[in-house]
Amino acid sequence: MRRIQLPQHLYGRSFTTRASSEAGLSPARTRASDLIRVSRGILVPAGVPLQGAAALAAYTEANPLSVLSHLSAAQLWRIPLPPGPANDWRIHLANPPTVGAPRRVNVVGHRLALADGEIWELDGVRLTSPARTWLDLAACLSLKDLVAAGDFLVCSHGPDFPVPREAMCRVAELVQVVARHHGGRGLRNARLALELIRVGADSPPETLMRLALVDAGLPEPELNVVVRDPAGRPLIWPDGAYRQYRISLQYDGGHHNTPDQYLRDIRRLETSRALGWEEIRVSLDDLRGDKPAVVRKVADALRARGWRPR
Repeated sequence: MRRIQLPQHLYGRSFTTRASSEAGLSPARTRASDLIRVSRGILVPAGVPLQGAAALAAYTEANPLSVLSHLSAAQLWRIPLPPGPANDWRIHLANPPTVGAPRRVNVVGHRLALADGEIWELDGVRLTSPARTWLDLAACLSLKDLVAAGDFLVCSHGPDFPVPREAMCRVAELVQVVARHHGGRGLRNARLALELIRVGADSPPETLMRLALVDAGLPEPELNVVVRDPAGRPLIWPDGAYRQYRISLQYDGGHHNTPDQYLRDIRRLETSRALGWEEIRVSLDDLRGDKPAVVRKVADALRARGWRPR
């Protein structure tokens, strides 16, 4: 007997048995070998690699009260996470406090009191808003990783940047979500992080670089600085800058190993020198350890240009 083809809207995503019934599929069809039952009432097509919202859609469809939260919401918002949480394959699902926490295979159930505006929809999946997701991460991330997550959410670059960027939320929204909730886990961590979050950091290493310098007692580098030529044209966009001393900080990530990027880095260095700026290039190794090398590199450059510790 020929197997009934799956409707197109069910192929390439997770779906509920209720959705399959509404699409006209019989219970016997849902037990066929080309479908995998991953949880009670939730199916996925066999042999179809699912990621992100497509893999998780059915978990919020199965219960209209449930929303993705914590690490699962963070992964859908593409919030950078450290290796441990980033590799957590479990699904974090939350219900209101008035009902029990979700209980499913491979699901971490939560009970969350979510205020108006704290439930959003992304690619058909209900999840906590970026700001609320950040607050919930405060219970499972270190302070520095939470600052990096906050920096990611509020990062924006204006039209003078090669790639303008809009923030996913404003710092004020993070402040509001913290003020709105009392007594929750991680609130102290969140309040400390709010004091350290800045607009303009493109990646966690850039955040860690800034925090290492501040922790060592050095001046805090400014973000979102545009270095211009005498005619006012933007030429350099440092990851951090000390305008008074004309020092720019550039974090070299993995993409800097390509030949094209290597040539662009050389041209940027030459342009910096021509404008009277000193460029300090920082690698991931410079950020490691209790006494990261970036502190010495930046301190030496600052002293050479007239800075003195107070």
